Amino acid sequence: MSEIQALLDALSGLPRTRPSGPAEAEALLARLRSAAARWADVLSEADEGCRQHLPPRAEAALTLAFRRAEESYVELEIARRDCAEHRDCARPHTHDRIR
Repeated sequence: MSEIQALLDALSGLPRTRPSGPAEAEALLARLRSAAARWADVLSEADEGCRQHLPPRAEAALTLAFRRAEESYVELEIARRDCAEHRDCARPHTHDRIR
């Protein structure tokens, strides 16, 4: 259950204000991605720990919840990368500057 505490700590540590710019937005997405990964780990451990005790529909629901958590992780990583690429593209490159 220490993974649950780590997840709660990560979620409670998220900023309560909106990001002030692209760098803060990217950092927030990275933290959310990390929390999504932890949630997926918690669900995976729960699935492994109680699978044999669950009726079929409950087992299927837990498996689906795990898959959705994994998908959230992937989507947040895509969003974070897109922010990073967009921010990098918005910066003037040394060879693009007019002298």
